[in-house]
Amino acid sequence: MLLTTQTGNLLRHGVPQGSILGPLFFLLYINDLTTVTAKDAKLVLHADDTSLIITSSSPIEFANKLNIIFANVKEWFRKDLLFLNFNKTTTLQFQTKNSQKLDLDITLQNNQITNSTNTKFLGLTTSETLSWKCHINHISRLSSSCYAIEVITPLISEDTLKMIYYLYVHSIIT
Repeated sequence: MLLTTQTGNLLRHGVPQGSILGPLFFLLYINDLTTVTAKDAKLVLHADDTSLIITSSSPIEFANKLNIIFANVKEWFRKDLLFLNFNKTTTLQFQTKNSQKLDLDITLQNNQITNSTNTKFLGLTTSETLSWKCHINHISRLSSSCYAIEVITPLISEDTLKMIYYLYVHSIIT
């Protein structure tokens, strides 16, 4: 079956974004990803977000596991005609204050994967030291926006208030 996208381009494989069957097809499409990573990493799936958790006490063993897993994932992507969104793909090394950060240079499909010090996961901003500072800063922006709306509510119309809500509060929540 051949489908066309909203822009008129021919869709030869995959699922159009926003389709009713999209979530079901996604689950069917990725159901074998766990077999690729089963012994060396924990796979965390939530909706269309996928995270790999790799642990090791030795930096050398960690690097070896990482290379093996990414080679397997790369092959899995190739076989299933999938492409990794490198703009949304990052690595995050969880560490204690006393541990030394590894200098990781990960390349997949000729693209450099960005090392990050924090990431947003299921609505929470998580840092490499599992600190709440980034998340609290994000939430404090919401508090300031709510206060500003409370102050200006008696002065503006309901339509203007809705615009301000979507601009300042809704954008932070989503």
